Amino acid sequence: MGSQKEMVSIATIGPEGSHAWQAARQYNPAATIRLFPNLTAVFKAFAAKETDLALAPVYNTHEGQSKEYSRLITAMSTCFWQDNIVMPIHLSLGSLSATEPISMLQGKSEALRQCEDYITSVYPEATLTSVRDLDAAVSKIKQQGLAGHGVIESEEALRAYGLTLRAREIVPHNRTRFAVLGPAPAPRTGYDATAIITTPIKDRVGILADILHEFTKRSINLIDLQTETDPKSQKLQFFIEFEGHLSDARVRAAIERIEHQIIAEPGSVRVLGSFPRVDMRVKRIKTFGFIGSGEMSLWFAERLQSEGYETMITGRHSALRPEEMVPQVEVVVICVPISATPAAVREYGPKLAENQALILLVGEAENVLDTALTHTREGVEVLLVHNLWGPQAATMKDKNASVVRTARSGVLSSEFEAFLYKHGAKISFDTPEQHDLMMGVSQKLPTSISVALALALKDNAILPEAIGSHATLTSLYSILSMARVHSQNPRTYAEIMATSGQGRRIIESFAENLGKITKLAESGEIEALCTLIENNRQYLSEAFLKDRMQQALAVDTTLGRVLSRD
Repeated sequence: MGSQKEMVSIATIGPEGSHAWQAARQYNPAATIRLFPNLTAVFKAFAAKETDLALAPVYNTHEGQSKEYSRLITAMSTCFWQDNIVMPIHLSLGSLSATEPISMLQGKSEALRQCEDYITSVYPEATLTSVRDLDAAVSKIKQQGLAGHGVIESEEALRAYGLTLRAREIVPHNRTRFAVLGPAPAPRTGYDATAIITTPIKDRVGILADILHEFTKRSINLIDLQTETDPKSQKLQFFIEFEGHLSDARVRAAIERIEHQIIAEPGSVRVLGSFPRVDMRVKRIKTFGFIGSGEMSLWFAERLQSEGYETMITGRHSALRPEEMVPQVEVVVICVPISATPAAVREYGPKLAENQALILLVGEAENVLDTALTHTREGVEVLLVHNLWGPQAATMKDKNASVVRTARSGVLSSEFEAFLYKHGAKISFDTPEQHDLMMGVSQKLPTSISVALALALKDNAILPEAIGSHATLTSLYSILSMARVHSQNPRTYAEIMATSGQGRRIIESFAENLGKITKLAESGEIEALCTLIENNRQYLSEAFLKDRMQQALAVDTTLGRVLSRD
């Protein structure tokens, strides 16, 4: 990354060898790095144009958001957040002596906060001293021979100071995100985030909820939200980081609405910058490979790409063949028609290596998973996901998804589940048998009824045009379902009806019970039919019926408007 950058100067926090210095060096190895004792001095030098860029810590996995950073940047009117560097933070403890008991620990305030657990358990009696200028503090230790004073910093900085290492890597799993600040906005990359901060705003009930709603309704995912009180006015201000670039129409619309309608004060929102998005969590997946080039594969591929993943699409007519693609990816996704899935698994499952994952995007679980577990190695993860929406859906927010884990679902599977969860899918975790039984209720049976109803209309020569004039709002539900099934791809619904597994029990049970109630109706046994309905009502529960009736009334209202226009 750094080799492509022009020669520039970067202001950041010293000393040489500090983590900030290392981050600046990683960002641009050829840059001239100017070191300052604290962030105030860094920002002052940058604002005075003594350097081209500034680099400052903004977030740490142990201490959270840097308040000092957000306060300083709000005071700068010509500064843009351009880029990020995420660095592992390796803190060590050094002193003049290897044996002298430690009575005082010194370091930058953020380093001491990150080491809180270590200090509490190893040096509970030591005095803690936060220093802004570490160079000056170490010079004093050396000049006065303070052998009992320990210093916490990077190993490189401690060695540069000539101190003896007492303990290395005292804070495991420690990472810091550094912001790169420059004089101009960063261009769009396609995997971006934007940060904004409000001015201190007037107190109003629900203002934060109203602000967040502007992002939610546009399906903009928030990355970070911080609130703090302005020390002068004692009013709240909000720092918000979210996915998307300022050039995106929906991002601009959200900011415009928040500034002029929610806060209702021009200039109340300042865009700190748009920049390449960073993820503080470690992603184990780099590339997804799809077997199946249909609309649903393309739908998922597009959204995975928006999360920074690479995707490969293969199909019957693609130049890249599935067998060539499999070795190049961490996760293989099979997304083909239900009836073709077992054959695809048998053909390509054996080609997956240990530590790869197979994700099955399919609407049948029992047969498909048995096939997948039989035709893949023991070290291959296997997960089934049934998305209950089609490629016409704009987002997966509030859409249902059935996830069927196996004994071989692991970290790669969990990362895909996290992707679904992040985008708002409502996930149900099912066994293979539960999945197929519930799909019998929600897909197999309604589809079969719709097809049978159309056949009944045809057999009895009932013209479709006559249905509307003789329908109640309730009877229109089944007509709408029938129309939906017959106006889309027939292959999809034929595949649903032909699925195997526990779902067939629902069809068989329905047919059997339809025969029973038909006989009762033909015999005029109204009381017996009433008893059946009453028993059903008890089984379905009052809460369930109440919720469904509210949904039905909403549909009735909509249908009433449509019919009145006709």
